[in-house]
Amino acid sequence: MKRLLIVVDFQNDFVDGTLGFPGAEKLDAPIAEKIKEYRESGDEIVFTQDSHAKGYLETQEGKYLPVEHCMDGTPGKEFFGQVGDLVAESDPVFEKHAFGSTRLIDFLWRRQHAAQEVDKLPFSSIELVGLVSNICVISNAVIAKTVCPEVPVFVDARCTASHDKELHEKCLDVMEGLQILITNR
Repeated sequence: MKRLLIVVDFQNDFVDGTLGFPGAEKLDAPIAEKIKEYRESGDEIVFTQDSHAKGYLETQEGKYLPVEHCMDGTPGKEFFGQVGDLVAESDPVFEKHAFGSTRLIDFLWRRQHAAQEVDKLPFSSIELVGLVSNICVISNAVIAKTVCPEVPVFVDARCTASHDKELHEKCLDVMEGLQILITNR
């Protein structure tokens, strides 16, 4: 049975673009290695790709200002670095307009339903990596755990981050409380 790797929103605007943050670029090599590992093992890989028109950035005064990011036709929407180079034409890319991917829900639901018909699990495990831990990674991890409740769901802490380190750690705690397994913490 194959494993599934979900690479969440590892896009230019979240690494070094309009919503980028220091340290996000350091995730490129570990995520790229994980993609290579899954590919060499014959496992499945899917990508989510954010396509918001506007997001919000918190100011020092605690106000939220709208920030355009991941706009169609801009470099900010493209996948970052080595990870971007590893996206194969055959890899499903689920464009999304919200934190969680409805197309990922459909993909997982179809796989879960087909597996239940033959009394099996759809995957031996599901692992998530990417950005941002406390927004899109947690949203999609909860989706995976909800749609495929008997499949172990993992998040590799070496391969995700947030602009807010305290919120990142709290997010990892919350995911553990939701029976999502956190590795390399």
